[in-house]
Amino acid sequence: MGRQIDVTITFLRQRARPAYAPQPRPQGKIAILRAENPPAHFYRYLYDLIGRKWNWMSRRGLSDAELSAIINDPNVHLYVLYVNGVPAGMAEIESTDGAVAEIRFFGLAPEFIGRGLSRFFLSNAIDLAWSLNPTEVRIETCTLDHPAALPLYQKFGFAVFDQRQGRVEALDERGGGG
Repeated sequence: MGRQIDVTITFLRQRARPAYAPQPRPQGKIAILRAENPPAHFYRYLYDLIGRKWNWMSRRGLSDAELSAIINDPNVHLYVLYVNGVPAGMAEIESTDGAVAEIRFFGLAPEFIGRGLSRFFLSNAIDLAWSLNPTEVRIETCTLDHPAALPLYQKFGFAVFDQRQGRVEALDERGGGG
């Protein structure tokens, strides 16, 4: 087992569809496409590209069969943000009980951070989550995420409903667990 890191996990929710104006579309050729039945290797590429810097670990050790069972579940919706034909972000939305839609993973590739894409993509991800007709939409963040994540989620109408302390294994320089 590798080095452990203490984290604070913050859980947020919206109990009503937000009424803010849509975010302006950024410059360039922008597309948000649903990846239907994505192969495990494609998901792993996105997960590593977007989550490595933020120490995303929960899906790293899964076998291809385990990962495929999760990402190809009919209640899981994977959306990919493309900028000029290049994958620039991902949003994974899960709605298993019909009452709650959870944005399980959301982020941008490092080279696309700071270009105004997160507000545009998040507003679309929230709208896609609400299109599943839940009674609330949830998202979580932790102290390892981008420092702007929590304020951004709150700006978009998410309210904190819980915080917990936890420990996660640190990624080593090769990208595996410590």
